[in-house]
Amino acid sequence: MSILDWGVLVITLFGIIAYGMIRSRRSRSMDDYLLAGQSLPWYHVGLSVMATQASAITFLSAPGQGFVDGMRFVQFYFGLPLAMVVLSITFVPIFHKLKIFTAYEFLETRFDVRVRTLTAGLFLLQRGLSTGLSIYAPAIILSTILGWNIYWTNLLMGGIVLIYTVTGGTKAISHTHLQQMLVVTLAMVVAGFLTVRLLPESVGFVDALQVAGKAGRMNLIDLKFDPDNRYNLWSGLIGGFFLQLSYFGTDQSQVGRYLTGQSIGQSRLGLLMNGLLKVPMQFLILLVGVLVFVFYQFNPAPAFFNKQETDRLRTSPYAREYQLTEIRHQNLAAQRQRAVLDMQVALKTNDEAGQQAANAMLQETDVALKTVKADVVKLIDKNNPAADTNDANYVFLRFVLDHLPHGLIGLLIAVIFSASMGSIASAYSSLASTTVVDVYKRLVSTNGSDADYLRASRWATVGWGVFCIVVAQFANRMGSMIEAVNILGSLFYGVILGVFVVAFYMKQIGGRATFWAALIGQVFVVLSWYFDLTAFLWLNAIGCVLVMGFAWLLQRVLGADRS
Repeated sequence: MSILDWGVLVITLFGIIAYGMIRSRRSRSMDDYLLAGQSLPWYHVGLSVMATQASAITFLSAPGQGFVDGMRFVQFYFGLPLAMVVLSITFVPIFHKLKIFTAYEFLETRFDVRVRTLTAGLFLLQRGLSTGLSIYAPAIILSTILGWNIYWTNLLMGGIVLIYTVTGGTKAISHTHLQQMLVVTLAMVVAGFLTVRLLPESVGFVDALQVAGKAGRMNLIDLKFDPDNRYNLWSGLIGGFFLQLSYFGTDQSQVGRYLTGQSIGQSRLGLLMNGLLKVPMQFLILLVGVLVFVFYQFNPAPAFFNKQETDRLRTSPYAREYQLTEIRHQNLAAQRQRAVLDMQVALKTNDEAGQQAANAMLQETDVALKTVKADVVKLIDKNNPAADTNDANYVFLRFVLDHLPHGLIGLLIAVIFSASMGSIASAYSSLASTTVVDVYKRLVSTNGSDADYLRASRWATVGWGVFCIVVAQFANRMGSMIEAVNILGSLFYGVILGVFVVAFYMKQIGGRATFWAALIGQVFVVLSWYFDLTAFLWLNAIGCVLVMGFAWLLQRVLGADRS
């Protein structure tokens, strides 16, 4: 990166953090620290909800997902708008009227302290693990750009966010979210535009989409019902609906965002705004990844996108093997480029035979290139067993550093950093609020002062920050981060949602039956994932239905709860 890039990066990040700190300098109570005094308008709520979900994983791994797998991941979000409507009708008014800090307080009122503690514990485990991935994502950037050790970089990234979260609380987070989403949207639109401009003059935007379609990257909607297929219309609408309903309805990192709204109406508008804008936003991010894929059809691509690991190979005992592998890759890339140009000509002249011949050559070279990449991964594993060998996480970052103009590089890196900081800060805050409100205040210090609970909230933030940084040190073996974080969520969200569905709609069922149903349901979900019985999105629906079914059955067996 140039001096200009570093200047843009530092100024953007400093401006966002300073703005949030200044706007939140009067947080003096636990209500201010955890809920921003319930003072924020709907657009703040909506942007904060979006920014909490849009971590650095979104802007690093999602374009890589589009590059590797095409547009089909966008189906993951198809259940989101419906989930926002259900939340606005049911969850939001109940949470606001109860004047609660966390979603799990409601469960003790409805059931008992066991159900509240179990559900809060499942959330804490899931969110703590997922936040570790959110820390690891931006650490990749610093590690790649500066050649720093990834473990020290994780510590630095998680520590910086921890400082301003402990200092400013939820109000600081919400105000920084407003700036982050504006910068994010601008930067990703510019990145997509410049990617098209970098293509050959004879290749326009429509031509690029045609090339992507022939390569299987414009697979936007899959109508076939297949429970083993991770991304199709049905898994997105059904499994995605349950996942989004649980995430936004029961995950304190999101509940804490819309509880900051001035009123029920403001919180509802914020959620509906998220439902309208999130799918187009994710479509744009994936499309940028697809356009990067097209760019590399006309330009030389690295054999492996993690530059730090390939640089290590060049000075390792495996340097000669890697050099030969690179030569094979360059030859195959040249063959593929000729096939793409032939395909473009055949498409413009409606030459069916030419299209078939070019497509056959493309498929043949793609298979050969995958073999070459597998050989590179083997060499990297031999040279550095702790290396991150999932290339999808590095595609967009490598493209930005190698091909985009200076200034924009700094802005895009700042976007990824700021998005990550917003997501991590929201997670720290939600982990702290759940720990203090649902564990410390309920089971340890039931009669403390507001000052005591505020102090405990800050210490809980520090404790969870340390835990998440430790998790980040082990994140390099979890594959594509955007998939890994959603798999982690799917292991817990369905069961947590099932508890809330029983609480809202199955009034005859008591706490004892719900507690044991949640435990049994959680075991079933984990076993279903471990034995790979179905695609992970379906685990959200399965977990919810299992808790409802077991709760109903156990209520018949155990009878009414003792008073």
